[in-house]
Amino acid sequence: MFLGLLLASLPALGSELEARLALADADRGRLLFGPCRTCHYPEAFMGHNTGPNLSGIFGKVAGKQAGFEFYSEGFKAAEFVWTPQLMYAWLENPMAMFPDSRMMSLGVPDAQSRADLIAFLLEATDRDARR
Repeated sequence: MFLGLLLASLPALGSELEARLALADADRGRLLFGPCRTCHYPEAFMGHNTGPNLSGIFGKVAGKQAGFEFYSEGFKAAEFVWTPQLMYAWLENPMAMFPDSRMMSLGVPDAQSRADLIAFLLEATDRDARR
């Protein structure tokens, strides 16, 4: 139910995120990503950890990364592609989107911090693509 409502609200989220990304600080996002590194790596060469690798996450189908075996049932059944807009919503409240998620984060309530994290992930993905 929540996911359907979220998908319906993506155009509005896109406008908000676009404005925030224009002001985003990827270096701040890198610092904010520090606690996330406990479970996720943003560099492709690092592979998976207890959470899936996040390099190139945008454009990938949720819950389907090859080699990662620990997706919740909700993620395994997911039928959406990660976009910056969906990541923005996910980071705000992961448990609302997938209550059975194994992700330990309570979310990132600050909207600009979420945009900074996304800017960092976009930059890390771009850096990996150039290798």
